Amino acid sequence: MNKPAPIVAEIGRPETPEETAARKAAFSKAYRSSQTVRGLVAALIATLAIVLVIVLIVPRGEPATAAKIDMVGIAADVESTVDSPVIVPDLGDFWRVNAAGLTSGATAVWDVTLAPSAEDERGFIKLAQAFGADSSWAPQRLNGTAPTDTASIGGLEWDVYELGDAGAKQNITYAIGTQAGDDYLLLYGSRSADSTADLAESLVPQIRELSE
Repeated sequence: MNKPAPIVAEIGRPETPEETAARKAAFSKAYRSSQTVRGLVAALIATLAIVLVIVLIVPRGEPATAAKIDMVGIAADVESTVDSPVIVPDLGDFWRVNAAGLTSGATAVWDVTLAPSAEDERGFIKLAQAFGADSSWAPQRLNGTAPTDTASIGGLEWDVYELGDAGAKQNITYAIGTQAGDDYLLLYGSRSADSTADLAESLVPQIRELSE
């Protein structure tokens, strides 16, 4: 004797075969969906674990440091090329060299870019020794700016250039220059007048040698 089909509480009667099949199909679909989500979560966890292992085992060295510029060696090569002495700043503990080399053109120029070594110091000063030139050469580097004044530094008279808006694009706010024998020496950049004067004074002995 067949047992009567159980009454389903939600509908108050036994399920029809079609309703039973639909319910089982819905259950199977929900089960498969939950298995898929579990699989995705497991795969994500496994991927993160692999990434973590790679991060931990891959050696991480110190960041590469910028190559040190041999200003003195470059200066010796420039002297041989132009057959004339060049002015080489004494860096001490304050300055570092960011660039050094010979700029060719109608007037050959020994160019050195200096910046403070200390991280809390800002700005730069460019040294430009224009061979066989005088003060008329300087405006080429200063956006046409002519001297506005003079100053005595280290017993030498220096032309003073106040650039204002003319130097804004190059971040040049101040410049001084003086004759060094047959050459014209220009110091220009974004450091203060006092800082620029300190550098200028340290170069005076070499300037006097060129002038003798």
